[in-house]
Amino acid sequence: MRDRAQLVLAAAAIVAVALAPVVFAYLQLGYSGDVTASNDYESPVENADGVLSRAVQDTARDVPAEYGWDNRDAAISAMRSDLESELDTLQSSRVKSGTVYQTEYNQSAAEEWAQASCPSGPNRQFGDCVAERGVVVQNRGGETHVLGVAFDLRVTTERGWYEVTIPAETAG
Repeated sequence: MRDRAQLVLAAAAIVAVALAPVVFAYLQLGYSGDVTASNDYESPVENADGVLSRAVQDTARDVPAEYGWDNRDAAISAMRSDLESELDTLQSSRVKSGTVYQTEYNQSAAEEWAQASCPSGPNRQFGDCVAERGVVVQNRGGETHVLGVAFDLRVTTERGWYEVTIPAETAG
C-alpha cells in the first residue's frame, strides 16, 4: 500500500510538471501588450465618424425645440456650444497613442446636405431648411429643429494623415 501511495504521488508530480508549460502558454495567450485594444488604430476616421454622429444625435436631442424659427440663430449657437465639449474630448482622446483629431464646421457641405436631404414633400408640414455656420436646421411648425452638422475632419497618426468631410445627421 505504501509503494502504491508513492507511485500515485510520483505520477501526480510528473503530471504537474507536464502541465506547467500548458499553463504558461495559456497565460501568455491573454497578453495583449503589443496588440491594439480596439480598431481605432486601423480606422481612426471611422472612429471619429462614430463619435461625431453620436455627439450630434445627443446634442440635437438636448437642444430644445422651443426655439422659434425666428430665433433659429440661438438654436444653432446652443447646438454649437453644446457640441464644444464633445469636440474637445475627441481632439484629446488619442493624443497619447499618436492620433490627433482636428474638427471644423463645414458650411458648404452643410448647404449641400440641406439641399439634397432635407425632408419635404406634399405629406410633410415642414418649412424652410437652411444651413448656417455648418448646422442644418428646419422650420417645423414654427419651431427650429436641428437636422445635422457638417464637419471637416483631419486625422493625423504615426502612419499618415486623413482629411474628410463628415455630415452627421440627427434622427429628426
